[in-house]
Amino acid sequence: MERYLTELHAHTRETSRCAKDSAKIAVENYLQAGYSTLVTTDHFSPSTFEAYKADSLSWNDKVDIFLKGHRAAKMAAEHTDLTVLLGMELRFSRKNNINDYLVYGVTEEFLRKNGDLLEIRLSAFSELAHKNGLLIFQAHPFRNGMTVVKPEYLDGYEIYNACVRHNSRNGIAEKWARLHKKAGTSGSDYHQTEDTARGGIVTAQKIESNDMLLSVLRKKEYELIRK
Repeated sequence: MERYLTELHAHTRETSRCAKDSAKIAVENYLQAGYSTLVTTDHFSPSTFEAYKADSLSWNDKVDIFLKGHRAAKMAAEHTDLTVLLGMELRFSRKNNINDYLVYGVTEEFLRKNGDLLEIRLSAFSELAHKNGLLIFQAHPFRNGMTVVKPEYLDGYEIYNACVRHNSRNGIAEKWARLHKKAGTSGSDYHQTEDTARGGIVTAQKIESNDMLLSVLRKKEYELIRK
């Protein structure tokens, strides 16, 4: 039986200031690693826009900046067997907040029509996201500085974050997800070549659209990659 590999947590230098690799390099790395799908989850947070005159940016300007990495990855993956899907790692602007949320099923239309998502609370975003069929997973929920949020706002947790430069306390995250009967995901948290293919999910079908990704995650029809 065919087994297909999907990366659920990856950053590109075009958008995420902490990333070292371009979208093109990321695509090349995941093709070489045998993955069939790459979900770009660039940072959508106040820090994303610090290199720009943030106060002068409109919401649509911010969306354009955010989409740079995804668009570059899509272009790099043209005429290859790698599907590139849009996701995001969202961090709200509230003071002292450093929680990150992986959002799946995101579209450019959703981003543009719903106003400044950075300025709302998780509770309001959760309602909006679920109204639009999106899924929210708290990224590395037990890394230093993270705070516990109400489980009802979330669809699950990233229970295996493979980044070697942080202690994500994956074991605690997995126990927490089980306690609250929530889905768990795995992601490489790709920022540079050494991060390639350390995490993700394995499925029996190739994930070729956001609808397919959302269906797989909702039905928990996947196995975790943990390296």
